[in-house]
Amino acid sequence: MKIVSKYFLKFHIGPFLFGTFLVVFLFLFQFLMRDLDKLVGKGLSFWVIFQLISLNLSWMLVLAVPMGVLFSTLMTFGNLSALFEITAMKSGGYSFLQLVAPIITFSIVLFGFLFWFNDVVLPESNHQLKILMMDINRKKPTFSLESGQFSTQIEYYTILARRVDSVSNGLRGVTIYDNSKSRQFNTISADSGFVVFVPSLNKLRFVLFKGEILQLINYEPQNFRKIRFERLEILLEAKGFTLERSNETMVARSDREMKIRDMREIVDESRRLSQKSQNRVAELLATQPKVIQSKMFSDTTLVKLDEIIERDFSFLETQISSEVFRITDFESRARQYEVEIHKKYAIPFACIVFAFVGCPLGMITKRGNFGISAAISLGFYVFYWACLIGGEKLADRGFVSPFLSMWLGNFIIGIIGFLLILKVNNESVFLSRFLNKIFFRHS
Repeated sequence: MKIVSKYFLKFHIGPFLFGTFLVVFLFLFQFLMRDLDKLVGKGLSFWVIFQLISLNLSWMLVLAVPMGVLFSTLMTFGNLSALFEITAMKSGGYSFLQLVAPIITFSIVLFGFLFWFNDVVLPESNHQLKILMMDINRKKPTFSLESGQFSTQIEYYTILARRVDSVSNGLRGVTIYDNSKSRQFNTISADSGFVVFVPSLNKLRFVLFKGEILQLINYEPQNFRKIRFERLEILLEAKGFTLERSNETMVARSDREMKIRDMREIVDESRRLSQKSQNRVAELLATQPKVIQSKMFSDTTLVKLDEIIERDFSFLETQISSEVFRITDFESRARQYEVEIHKKYAIPFACIVFAFVGCPLGMITKRGNFGISAAISLGFYVFYWACLIGGEKLADRGFVSPFLSMWLGNFIIGIIGFLLILKVNNESVFLSRFLNKIFFRHS
């Protein structure tokens, strides 16, 4: 049995790695195409881009592993069935469950690893990714000057260079309009110069030659001055042109950046506050007869009594509405985090479910080529993710429970896998004929 297990795993590992990395590559390509405009022209270092890609690989891996399991089981059992090796093993006394046992065991190991990764690594990776994207979005494009073009990249300054040497950063015909002072306007003109970035000071250093400064104070003609210079150095603030990293402790975490333990605490606290508000509503509703009774025995006239009761009921209604709004908010918050908790279990468990579907389906189709396996895997995966995404939206709105929203796809595909296993084992002739009519009438 050990030899058979090793034989199956040998066929299984290669397609699994290929399928997983292929899905990761497709996710990565989609990410780069979607966010490329946010990265181009920012002057990001190779290390920052490497960090960005590495942090994105975490969520991509979580989504790709179940797909890799389904793809590899289809290819493995499809190839072995096409070569009649599974038929030979069954003739040798091996049952179907014995043949799929190594693959199921491997998927259970993947479930354990992916659950740990989903709960420990992914939240921290998502948090670091959010901080890095915030810093990148805040970073200005790399400072640059183009010949004959006005540049307003530096706040309060407009810079024009008639000719720019991009190799030496040399400038010809430079004009700088300085609006940094509210009561003084400066115009600096120079025949030539150059510009360099000073990392230690986080400033741009302009060195200008043979020019003049025109100063206008309070925008009054009598306060006009002209200053000539042979050489002038100007340090301009370069804030925002370098990537400034935020303090991660100052950035709040969302549900996808928290562990199950932390989210469970939020759910319990939300439920507790919701129950507290519900008790408060019950208390307010119980006070209505007392309010009426106390007013009926007052010495006021009937007209004034109606006014007082109406005013008290209006105040009571406002209090109840406020508590009901709090209940709705607390329940919505609890559902949101419960959905994310169940998702951390459901997605890793899909590895096991897809293995149960892929093994018998591969044996039935007897086609282990890449195209057929990829098409079937894609079909199941699209259905599974439609269940997840649709279920999450329904659960957030309170139409279905968080548990059902995240596990419905696993339940449906699991039932299909169970029926396929019964068909392969030929445990029921009627079931086999029924499944042939439903699933395989076109094959």
